[in-house]
Amino acid sequence: MFFSAIGFSQTVDSLEMEKKQKSIDAFYRTQFSVFDTLVKKNDTIFIRPITVEPKMVLQDSVLMELKSGDVQQVVVSTFEVTKRNKNTDLAYFLIPKPNGFVYDRTPRANSQILYDALSPIRSELSFWKKTNSVGLDINQGTFSNWSAGGYSSVSGIVKGDFSRNYEKGRTVWQNELKVRYGLNKQENVELRKTDDVLSINSSFGYKSSVKSNWYYSAKMTLNTQMANGYAYPDVENPISRAFAPAYLFVGIGSEFFKNNFKAYISPLTLKSTLVLDDVLANKGEFGLEGGVFDENGNLLKAGRKSKNELGFLFTTEWNKALMKNVSLKNNLTLYTDYLNNFGNVDVDWQLMLEMKVNSLLKATLGGHLIYDDDIKNKRDVDGVQITEGPRVQFKQLLSVGLVYNF
Repeated sequence: MFFSAIGFSQTVDSLEMEKKQKSIDAFYRTQFSVFDTLVKKNDTIFIRPITVEPKMVLQDSVLMELKSGDVQQVVVSTFEVTKRNKNTDLAYFLIPKPNGFVYDRTPRANSQILYDALSPIRSELSFWKKTNSVGLDINQGTFSNWSAGGYSSVSGIVKGDFSRNYEKGRTVWQNELKVRYGLNKQENVELRKTDDVLSINSSFGYKSSVKSNWYYSAKMTLNTQMANGYAYPDVENPISRAFAPAYLFVGIGSEFFKNNFKAYISPLTLKSTLVLDDVLANKGEFGLEGGVFDENGNLLKAGRKSKNELGFLFTTEWNKALMKNVSLKNNLTLYTDYLNNFGNVDVDWQLMLEMKVNSLLKATLGGHLIYDDDIKNKRDVDGVQITEGPRVQFKQLLSVGLVYNF
């Protein structure tokens, strides 16, 4: 194969093509061998095969005689050398299929092809990765003349997990949205909420070294719910509402990534507790300063709707494949406030075992433990709602349902 000029023009009744008698190997060695050197970038040494301008097009053409003496065919093969970013990424090569056209003694002018049209690889390549997962878990039990007794019930949980992650060089930006909502209907009992989660996580990190697994990181987390919560059977007085409470964590620190394990350490994290509901804020729920009332119950001063803390945050995420189609997920969050009772640790621990039956069916067994001394326990005693001190909160989940990934 031989190389010629990028284009050609024709002014007489013949096709003139200038050929340089050089093979591909010889052309490469003479034109680009100066760039075949080891390149040191910070702590990594790598080979940069070709360093060129953002676009270079080389063409090789072959003239073919057809049966018709007045018609000839020219086959043009295009070799394009590109690079994505100056002095950072390796070169890319695009070799499209040969383009054939018929030369019929009609003069034609050279034309310029748009760069993106000529380079679909560059146009379509993205540093973003996304995952989307939606699911539905349903549990149902029916009793009819069952001698041992029992109540018919049906419950379901709708859930969705969405992520958008960006990774380029040393930079990582991970974004995650989790949504869950569950209801239960039992015979002779009102409809009750069983699960309600709205969680947003965003983490931006810059790698300290190309050989290191540590990132300088900034993290934001928002956890709240979407609907009213009650201390059943009292369904007249909500004990929680949407964004009442909501917990916002914003901090800077360092994060460790390796395989399926992540650990985040932040010595400087702002924790904001939000109660965006007048009734709950005036009651002083979730550790906030409540409103001031007179002896007749009239509100004199509204309660605060937010409380800010500055403290130390530690989080870990670990995903482990125990066997084929069986995985264990462990998420742990620990937080302590510097200014208010330092050493008293808020705990949020989730442990989940996922068993994948096939691409659509999945069984889940998990538990969720929370301890926060700002959250007081509420329960119903003989129709009267009473408030107790902080308690360890625990929720257990066993479900089988449909999951669709796209």
